[in-house]
Amino acid sequence: MKRTQETKIWITIYCSVLLFGCVKDRNFNPPESSCASVLIANATYAKVKALYADETIQIQEDLIIEGYVVSSDIEGNFFNVLHFQNNFVAPTEGFQIEIDVRDTHLFYPVGSKIYIKLKGLYLGKSKDVFKIGGVFTAFGNVSVGRLPAAVVNQHISVSCDEKAIVQPVQISIDNLHKRLTNTLVQFDNIEIIEEELDLPFAVEREETERTLIDCNDNETTLLNSGFSDFQPELLPNKKGSIVGVLLRDKKNYRLAIRSLEDIDFNNERCEDLIDEFTSNAIFISELADPNNSTGARFVELYNSANEPLSLKGWQLYRYTNGNTEISSTLNLSDISIAAQSTLVISPNVMEFELIYGFAPDITAGTNSPADSNGDDNLVLIDPFGNVIDIFGVIGEDGTGTNHEFEDGRAQRNMNITTGNQQYTFSEWTIYNDSGGSGTINQPQNAPNDFTPGDREQP
Repeated sequence: MKRTQETKIWITIYCSVLLFGCVKDRNFNPPESSCASVLIANATYAKVKALYADETIQIQEDLIIEGYVVSSDIEGNFFNVLHFQNNFVAPTEGFQIEIDVRDTHLFYPVGSKIYIKLKGLYLGKSKDVFKIGGVFTAFGNVSVGRLPAAVVNQHISVSCDEKAIVQPVQISIDNLHKRLTNTLVQFDNIEIIEEELDLPFAVEREETERTLIDCNDNETTLLNSGFSDFQPELLPNKKGSIVGVLLRDKKNYRLAIRSLEDIDFNNERCEDLIDEFTSNAIFISELADPNNSTGARFVELYNSANEPLSLKGWQLYRYTNGNTEISSTLNLSDISIAAQSTLVISPNVMEFELIYGFAPDITAGTNSPADSNGDDNLVLIDPFGNVIDIFGVIGEDGTGTNHEFEDGRAQRNMNITTGNQQYTFSEWTIYNDSGGSGTINQPQNAPNDFTPGDREQP
């Protein structure tokens, strides 16, 4: 009789394995489970995160937090992690928990309200993002790892409330906030960058980053798993909206979708945004190598136009001494120069401000185009690779020539209002210690002999 009962038990286990263990489709019906109706949250996410003190800790207090699940592994783009937020609409914060459970969408579907008992869990921080879970130890270092499957139900409970419809926060790429990490967000008027349009969502079996871009050329990353169901699908070639969980790696934001249903790209792509301009109204107006301070060196540019001009794509080259190859480059992108105004570039912001009494517009660093010792040649280049203005003769060391400003200054004459693709000595007044004919061999001292930020003779 005893053997007969044992045989029946083993047959039942074997049949269960056959029935459930070989299921490959993630869409089978979820198992029935009990829900929690008596738990009450007694802590906020902020309170929990405040427990962290620069190292992973085990939470000892009987704290409970609640949240709404926003991630899903239904198509394999999330693995062993639950992302949840503190409200199903207009959340102010998100969190994540590492668990050693597969097919979590069956137990914690999107919109489920969950309670997490924190006592005994570990709290840590990885790449500036908080997470909770089990413990992982390597080489003596303790960090948050996956919570073992056997104890997950002791810490995570699903509320008896009906699933909520989680409303993503509509936000733009250029206005992302740390507080929205691990929450559900939506980008509108977004598309895949043109260079990636013929590519699949991910390289097989590899985590893959693709690029989302809006119509203002702002970019962010779309993160796709190489094990996801949609891995081989080609990226969509139109524009629209996309919903996903906002992830973060320090200051780098990434978006992860739950399924292809999170993407609604049905509109025509953005028109090419023309935001790079050329103009000969921008030119070099003053170069400085003060006799009494190398830290007070600077380059001054001037915009003679009646409107501000963007310097996106503009560069300033330095050819040191008699070099014919570029020695250093300064990228001027993200800078605009106001109408009839100067732009001052310094290699040493602290000494510049100490000597001249104000901060430069740009700090370029040592050995940059702004750090010339007076015998170098400089070239101003527009976004399309055109020479807009030049000082000196490329390939000719300035020492003893009419383009030496060693221990002195090169001041663009006030009647000059445009750049010049060829160096023309008559456009300049040049002071130095040993320059060629026509220059003024009279070293200049900062600050009195210089006028950074002001197109006037000292």
